[in-house]
Amino acid sequence: MSSAPPLSSPPNPSAGSGPALRRSLGVVDGIAIAASSTAATTSIAIGMGTIATVVGLQAPVLLLLAFLPVLGIATAYARLNRSEPNMGNGYVWVGKSLGPWPGFLTGWVTLVGSIIFCAYTSAIMGSVVLIFANKAGLHSLAGMALDPTSTGVSTAVGLVILLAVTAMAVTGMRAVARFQFALLVFEYAVLLGFCGWALVTGDHAFSLSWFNPFEISSGTTFAQGMVLAVFFYWGWDAAFSVTEETKSPGDAARGGLIALFAMLGLFLFASVAFQREMSLGELVQNGPQALPYLGEKLAAEPWATLPLVALMFSAVASVQATLIPTARGLLAMGRDRTMGPLWTRIHPRYGTPAAGTVAVMTIAAVIALLAVAIPKLSDMLLAAVNAIGLIVALYYGLTALGCAVRFRSALREGAREALLAVGVPAASGLVLLGLGGYLGYSYLTMSDHFELSPDNGWFMFSLPAVIVLVGLGMAAVAKYVRHSPYFTTGRGTDAESLTLPMGRTTV
Repeated sequence: MSSAPPLSSPPNPSAGSGPALRRSLGVVDGIAIAASSTAATTSIAIGMGTIATVVGLQAPVLLLLAFLPVLGIATAYARLNRSEPNMGNGYVWVGKSLGPWPGFLTGWVTLVGSIIFCAYTSAIMGSVVLIFANKAGLHSLAGMALDPTSTGVSTAVGLVILLAVTAMAVTGMRAVARFQFALLVFEYAVLLGFCGWALVTGDHAFSLSWFNPFEISSGTTFAQGMVLAVFFYWGWDAAFSVTEETKSPGDAARGGLIALFAMLGLFLFASVAFQREMSLGELVQNGPQALPYLGEKLAAEPWATLPLVALMFSAVASVQATLIPTARGLLAMGRDRTMGPLWTRIHPRYGTPAAGTVAVMTIAAVIALLAVAIPKLSDMLLAAVNAIGLIVALYYGLTALGCAVRFRSALREGAREALLAVGVPAASGLVLLGLGGYLGYSYLTMSDHFELSPDNGWFMFSLPAVIVLVGLGMAAVAKYVRHSPYFTTGRGTDAESLTLPMGRTTV
């Protein structure tokens, strides 16, 4: 077997020598990438039980309410992308509008959130494989119990799958993107079939109280539930990370928006179906295994295994789709010298940020291993989802405010344009930043000691706080050590200034 070609040297960001990536992707590719990254099946499978532990049976109304600011954020992304298509998206846009420090922080928390997602989703993939093993009668191996609820065992199995997914991402993802689309069709067919079955045959009567936000017990509970609901939608913006590879910048926006509206329908449909079939106690007890449990309640084998297969496909596809924007976001930061030259190294044969992709996988694996300190898988997932929810609220909010500032001249162009370009993005951004700030304050005041537990407020606050503080430290390194021009101009490197090999087409 011949060895792989060596990685190329870091390009000169100021070279301006040609197109950054081949523009070969269209709307369908954008939808596939955004939908795979959002991972509706995974969100529903692990999220319905998680959100039930926080807000009880009010998940449907929170998913509906959370969609409104997220839609406002999506319109801001679309407008900014038309003005300046760049794989760095929020990092570039916020830097230009609000300044390099908040811009860098936007890029940083986006990337860290994605890496954490890869880390904990690897545990989900491992857990699903172990459930399959248990169904096949294999409950132990070499004296080790194959327990799907064990963080350690699930993580070990999941890391093997993560390695395989990374290899596919490095060697070219065009064909994989098409395969992901096929996986999505299967996932949604299974999801719609079982949720439709539950909706029709469920023993628990439909209640309008599920859509009443005033049934939620407290402001803190509402804020935490809203942040979790925003997390459900997180991922649609992955379409904007390949904007430099689409035939038209508008294709990225259309792909992201279509995927976002599809997610709204799926989430509302599934949340009502789950609550028609399962009691609150069942939802809470089954946590991240809620979808496989639904399959077992509704059908006999082998049909009961279909939701489990859909969950596995969704987890694998979402990790693949997350690696794509993460590596490209780091490439955008690397070409600005806000991050090191490692992230700009392009594989000469495959035309992918290979070194960066492998590095992202390695970091995610380390985080996944550190998470083994929380022994129960459901507890680890709740901690990770809460941390990601807060930082997603932060970078969505900053990007929306960046849009309002950049297009503030629209205030002189009539009421409609002022509302769409400034009012909606500003309101959406402030809502998310306000929710995140309120929830962070609630975490600080709910406990009087630190403990590695998702029930401990100091622990829940410490995760996003450390991410932000480290990000500010990395920004200082970029400004004072690397002397990045980004911190002088606030502008990202132009998308046309980086030449990649024009061999095998990638996403």
